[in-house]
Amino acid sequence: MLLCTACLVGLQLLISCCWAFACHSTEPSPDFTLPGDYLLAGLFPLHSGCLQVRHRPEVTLCDRTGSFNEHGYHLFQAMRLGVEEINNSTTLLPNVTLGYQLYDVCSDSANVYATLSVLSLPGPRHIELQGDLLRYSPKVLAVIGPDTTNRAATTAALLSPFLMPLISYGASSETLSVKRQYPSFLRTIPNDKYQVETMVLLLQRFGWTWISLVGSSGDYGQLGVQALEKQATDQGICIAFKDIVPFSAQVGDQRMQRLMRHLAQATATVVVVFSNRPLARVFFESVVLANLTGKVWVASEAWVLSRHITGVPGIQRIGMVLGVAIQKRTVPGLKAFEEAYARADKGAPRPCHKSSCCSSNQVCRECEAFTAHTMPKLKGFSMSSAYNAYRAVYAVAHGLHQLLGCASGVCSRGRVYPWQLLEQIHKVNFLLHKDTVMFNDNGDPLSSYNIIAWDWSGPKWTFTVLGSSTWSPVQLDINETKIQWHGKDNQVPKSVCSSDCLEGHQRVVTGFHPCCFECVPCGAGSFLNKSDLYRCQPCGKEEWAPEGSQTCFPRTVVFLACQEHSSWVLLAANTLLLLLLLGTAGLFAWHLDTPVVRSAGGRLCFLMLGSLAAGSGSLYGFFGEPTRPACLLRQALFALGFTIFLSCLTVRSFQLIIIFKFSAKAPTFYRVWVQNHGAGLFVMISSAAQLLICLTWLVVWTPLPTREYQRFPHLVMLECTEANSLGFILAFLYNGLLSISAFACSYLGKDLPENYNEAKCVTFSLLFNFMSWIAFFTTASVYDGKYLPAVNMLAGLSSLSSGFGGYFLPKCYVILCRPDLNSTEHFQASIQDYTRHRGST
Repeated sequence: MLLCTACLVGLQLLISCCWAFACHSTEPSPDFTLPGDYLLAGLFPLHSGCLQVRHRPEVTLCDRTGSFNEHGYHLFQAMRLGVEEINNSTTLLPNVTLGYQLYDVCSDSANVYATLSVLSLPGPRHIELQGDLLRYSPKVLAVIGPDTTNRAATTAALLSPFLMPLISYGASSETLSVKRQYPSFLRTIPNDKYQVETMVLLLQRFGWTWISLVGSSGDYGQLGVQALEKQATDQGICIAFKDIVPFSAQVGDQRMQRLMRHLAQATATVVVVFSNRPLARVFFESVVLANLTGKVWVASEAWVLSRHITGVPGIQRIGMVLGVAIQKRTVPGLKAFEEAYARADKGAPRPCHKSSCCSSNQVCRECEAFTAHTMPKLKGFSMSSAYNAYRAVYAVAHGLHQLLGCASGVCSRGRVYPWQLLEQIHKVNFLLHKDTVMFNDNGDPLSSYNIIAWDWSGPKWTFTVLGSSTWSPVQLDINETKIQWHGKDNQVPKSVCSSDCLEGHQRVVTGFHPCCFECVPCGAGSFLNKSDLYRCQPCGKEEWAPEGSQTCFPRTVVFLACQEHSSWVLLAANTLLLLLLLGTAGLFAWHLDTPVVRSAGGRLCFLMLGSLAAGSGSLYGFFGEPTRPACLLRQALFALGFTIFLSCLTVRSFQLIIIFKFSAKAPTFYRVWVQNHGAGLFVMISSAAQLLICLTWLVVWTPLPTREYQRFPHLVMLECTEANSLGFILAFLYNGLLSISAFACSYLGKDLPENYNEAKCVTFSLLFNFMSWIAFFTTASVYDGKYLPAVNMLAGLSSLSSGFGGYFLPKCYVILCRPDLNSTEHFQASIQDYTRHRGST
C-alpha cells in the first residue's frame, strides 16, 4: 500500500515538474546558490504574494516592485550566515563544505515550485519514479523552511515519501507533529499546542472566563482557534463570540464591518486574536476604524512583536495588549553580515527581457540594490525568527557531523541519503550560544515562551516581559507587579458573563454557556461541591450543613447523659424515692401487726411498695446512651409496676367500701368475695392483663435503640422507639383506666371512719398523677429534643411520688409521730363513732 502511494505521489510530482520547470529558464542570482559537498535548501518569503486571476496553472513570479518583505530577507541572510560559519569551522564539518539552494516562496505556487526543485536529481532537472524511494538521492539533503503552516504542510507532504528532513522556522501548527502524516517534519519554533495551553493558563490566571476569539484564514489561525476553543472550554472558559478573518478581507468591507459590529456587541472584555501577521494587520486597522477601545487583546506569537502590527495608526488607543512571544534570541554577527552584504559589490542587476518581472524565484533585485543606508533594519521580532532559521541550519550540520563520523577530526565523504540524515537530526543535542538545541519524538524543540505586554508609555512602542511559560507540563510564571492595566486604580479588568457566587451558592446555568448563571444558595443539609461544577450535594447521613454552606459538619450525637445537671437532680430525686420506699417497707415490717399497717392492707403494702420500687428502678433506664435492655425494660417495667400499685390501691379502696357499706346489705357477695380472696384475685388478673399488654408490646412493637436524624438537622438523637408504638399507648391507657377506678373507689369511701378514710390523700395523688402525664404529653407535642426523656422520667417520678405520698406518707406519719393513734382502742372508737353516725342518719 505504501509503495503504491509513493508511486502515485511520484507521478504527481513528475507531472508538476513538467509545467513548473518549463516556465523557468533564467539563471538564479549568485546570492541564492552556493556549491558544496552537501546541499541544503532554504525557503524564505522575500516578497509578499499578490492576488490575481489565472487562466492556467503557473508559478507566481515573486520579484516584483513594491512587494519586498523585510522579515523574510533577515531569515534569508541568517541561513547564509549559518552556512558560512559552519564552513569556516574546523571542528563541526572539518573537511566538508555545505552548499545551499535558496528560494523565494512568496506564494503557494512558488512554494510548490521550490519543493519540486529540491526533489529533482542533480543532473537532469526532473524527479524519477523509483520502486525504492529510500534509495532516491536528490541534489538537496534537507530543507529549511517554509514560514507558514499551510506551506509547510504542502512541502512536508511532498517530502515525506522520500523522508527528506524539513525543518521549519515558522510553522507552529500542532497538526504538523503527527508523524503518521509528516514523518520527516521538524521545527525550531515551539508547537502551537504549548502556545494554546499557555494562553489558557494566562486567561485562568486573571479570571477571564468570558472571551471573544478571532482567528485568521489558513491552518495557523483556524487550527489555533479550534485548539484554543477546545482547551478553553475544557477549563471552564466560555466563548462569547468567535469568527475567522477571511483571506480576502479588506479594511472597511462588509465582512469586516459585520465582524467589528459583533465584536462590539459581545460583552466579553478579553479578545484572543490567533492570527498571522498580514490578516492581523487588516483586523486591527478595522478595530481602529470601528473605534473599539477598552478591551484586553491577547496576542499569538505570530504578531505580538511585529512592527507590521504596532505600526497601525491609532492602535495605541485600542486598549491593553498581552501576548505570548517566542523567547528573544539573537544571531551573533547577523547585523554585521547584512551590512557587509550591503556594502559588497554585487554587480549591476540583470534586466528582465521577456516581461517587467523576472522569471526566476531565485532573484531579488531589491536585495542587490541595498546600500548601508537603505538596507532594512534588523528588529527584535525578525531577529528571533532569524535565530530559528539559523538554529535549523546548525541542527542539520550537527546531524551531518554525526552521520559522517566527524568526531575523529575527519569527515567521510560517502553518499548520504535524506532518511539517514533525518535519523541523526532527531538525535542531535548541542549548545548554540548557550541555547540547547534538541528535538523530542515529534520533532518539536525544547523551548519556552515569554509573556509580554505592549507599552505605549514612552514616545515609541516597546514591550515589557512579564514572565515566562515553560513545559512540560506547561507552567506560567508572571510578575504581576510589572503590569500597568488600562483601568481605574490599576485593577485587573473583568471579563466574565456572571460574577462569582457567594460562598455556599450554587450556579444555575441560564442559556447555553456554563459561564452564564444565576446564584442560588444551597439548602440546609447540602453543601457546595466545588469539584463537581459548583453543584449543591446533600451531606452524608452523619453530617449537616446550614443554608449556603461550602462544607458539611459532623452532627452532634445527643442523649440524656448522666453528667448533666438536670440528670443529677432527677437521679437524686429518684434515688431518694427509692430509699423512702425501702425505708417504708422496713417501717411497715417492724409495725406489721399494728392497726395502721393492718388497715393499710397488711402484707399487701409490701406488694404496693415493691411495685413502686420496680417503677422507680425502671426510671434509671432513661439516663445515658440508650441500650437494648434499657429500651426493652424502662417503659414496660414502669407500666407494669404502676399497674400493680394502682390495682392494689383500687382493690384496697373497694374492699373498705364493701366492709363498711355493703357487708350488711349484700352479705352473700361479701362472703363470696372473702372466701375466694377477691382482693388478691383482682390484683392478679389486673396485673396479668397489663403483663400481657407489655409482652405483646415488646414482641410486636419491640422498643430498640435508634439514631434519629429528621427532627434536628445538626443533631443525631439517640433514643428508643417506644414513644410512637401502639403497645405504649395501650399500656398507658390501661393505667389510666385503673387510675380512674382507684379514684372512683376512693371517692365513694369519703365518709368512712377517719382511720380508714383515704379519699382526700388518694384523690390528691391521683389528680397529681393525671396532671403529670397531661403535662408530659403537652410538652411532647411541642418539644421533641434532647431533654424529652428527662420530662418523661419526671412525669413517671411524679406519678410514683404522688402515689407513695398520697397513700403511705400519712401512715408513716401516724406510726412515727402519732403512736397514740396507732392503737386498737383508737380504731374501735373511730368505728363506733362511724356506726353511731350512720345509725343517726
